[in-house]
Amino acid sequence: MGYVDLRFQVYILLDCSSSMAGEPIEAVKLCLKSLVAELKGDPQALETVWLSVITFDSLARQIIPLTDLRVVEMPKRFYANGVTSLGAALRMLSSVMKTEVQQATMSQKGDWKPLVFLFTDGEPTDDWKEVAQSLKNDNKVDVIACAAGASAHTSQLQMLTDKVLILNSVSARDLMQYFSWVSVSIQSTVDSYKSR
Repeated sequence: MGYVDLRFQVYILLDCSSSMAGEPIEAVKLCLKSLVAELKGDPQALETVWLSVITFDSLARQIIPLTDLRVVEMPKRFYANGVTSLGAALRMLSSVMKTEVQQATMSQKGDWKPLVFLFTDGEPTDDWKEVAQSLKNDNKVDVIACAAGASAHTSQLQMLTDKVLILNSVSARDLMQYFSWVSVSIQSTVDSYKSR
């Protein structure tokens, strides 16, 4: 089967609020670049993965539209500033998935269930609970959230997903370990789908 028949969307939602300024946001940029390079080095991932990155601070932005991994280019730059508008990010995710994820019909095969990695280091500052609950109840996406540092609360993220990781800090070392884990998770998910 060709890659067109086996499209696997991966959405990465990154908290870029002002608390991530300095070393953390620079580490995120490097880790994201390494993640893409590592996935491009995996023939299975290269054949199937489509990647999108949504950042959120006071606003949400899709800085990498859903793109075939083979032609993904890193954004020129992005910054850490503003507050933690998690609700805006989740609403954007929900909106873009409606147009980007192909649903199965009687005449065509649909995409795999998208995988979402959400990274945040702080408390949401906007209205997010309703959209989080809706995404969780719809069960059309597999969300893995990461709460980093003392200001992020796992109990809040559990309203969105039962899969919540905890990072003690947003140090470069912890971020590198997290993004390395994300890469392994994507690769193992691709392998499990392809063996079905």
